[in-house]
Amino acid sequence: MIAALYRLFFIVCLTVITAYICLNFFGSDLAIFSTVSILSIPLIYSYINLARLKRFIQTDSVENIPLPSGYWEEVYFGLQRLVKGLKLRIRNIEQQHDHFIEAFQASPNGIVMLDDCDHIEWCNSIAERFFGLNFKRDALQKINFLIRRPEFIQYLNKRSFDEPLLMERMGPNSSLSLMLQAFPFGNNRHLLLIQNVTDLQKADAMRRDFVANVSHEMRTPITVLMGFLETVQSLDLEKSQQDQYFEMMMSQAHRMKSLVEDLLTLANLESNALPASSNVVKIETLMALLKNDAEALSQGRHAFSFEANSNSNLLGDEREILSAFSNLVSNAIRYTPDIGSINVSWNINQDGQGEFSVLDTGPGIASEHLSRLTERFYRVDRSRSRDTGGTGLGLAIVKHIASRHQAQLLIESTPGRGSTFTLRFPKERINP
Repeated sequence: MIAALYRLFFIVCLTVITAYICLNFFGSDLAIFSTVSILSIPLIYSYINLARLKRFIQTDSVENIPLPSGYWEEVYFGLQRLVKGLKLRIRNIEQQHDHFIEAFQASPNGIVMLDDCDHIEWCNSIAERFFGLNFKRDALQKINFLIRRPEFIQYLNKRSFDEPLLMERMGPNSSLSLMLQAFPFGNNRHLLLIQNVTDLQKADAMRRDFVANVSHEMRTPITVLMGFLETVQSLDLEKSQQDQYFEMMMSQAHRMKSLVEDLLTLANLESNALPASSNVVKIETLMALLKNDAEALSQGRHAFSFEANSNSNLLGDEREILSAFSNLVSNAIRYTPDIGSINVSWNINQDGQGEFSVLDTGPGIASEHLSRLTERFYRVDRSRSRDTGGTGLGLAIVKHIASRHQAQLLIESTPGRGSTFTLRFPKERINP
């Protein structure tokens, strides 16, 4: 500032001296002309610098403008420093904004930001998928114009967001269950948080179905037992009739015992997520045990074939593997009509994987049932399963045992031609 004053003082003095000399020696016209010329020099210089500054401002490159001399150097330098600071702050803000957007996009939950009139200010890709939105198309649209579910519109209009809203049959295929809640923020704005609770809803439904199925399965034998007990208590029966009733009651008691044992086995398997042990399990011994149990259960009504086409053994938990193999064989016996045949085999395929297969000549299973066979208590033919003593948990147990041994349960079936159930073990579980 002091340097600028010195320059101004110098120009004034020079102008006065020049005007005085011209006035005394050359006349007033020349004095006026020289005065105006000297004073116009800084004005022209300032105009040139202002034009340069305008050009650099228009190209948004003020920070790159060459510094002039004189007072304008300080002006340019201060302006450059201000612009650089502002641009740095803007870049930092933009980076923070991008980080927040990336974080919201990475969230497994849907996020929608609404203004004070419920217009969409922003939403992430998960929310777009949940509600069929497109942010570029739907920005600043009222959300209740795009999501027209009555329960959602009522939830927004109530303006009471203490409790979440459950919306079912949402998504592209109407297969999602969404839990939605609005959280106020800013100037009457709201943040919608949408969580996919489809799996939780399915698990809850499975739990309810499980309790209902267990109750149903236990109620039948208990009802039969109570009926027989009331009959024995209230009527004077002959010894032969009493023995018959006691035998039927024992049968129902065995059925309840089998159900409880299978439930406990399934609970133990589900609670143990660790891989099974790697003890050597001799296939020859298992085949002998399976054959004895199968013949006892069949009582001569079926033809059996037990073949071990490889000397390789398994590495795993012998008790669990025997349970899985026994369930597959007993299922084949229960669902194969009398005089049918059942083939049980052990092989090593070309990839070095072990395959335990049970092939029967039963009625077969329709394709729509195959994907649900391992569900607890799922039965293709409920009446036949009860008649043969099945609990409806056998294949669920097999599936969990297979998972603990990194094995696959493969099911092939053709109605009228029988079924093949195969447990395929990875080569790491094979003991040559």
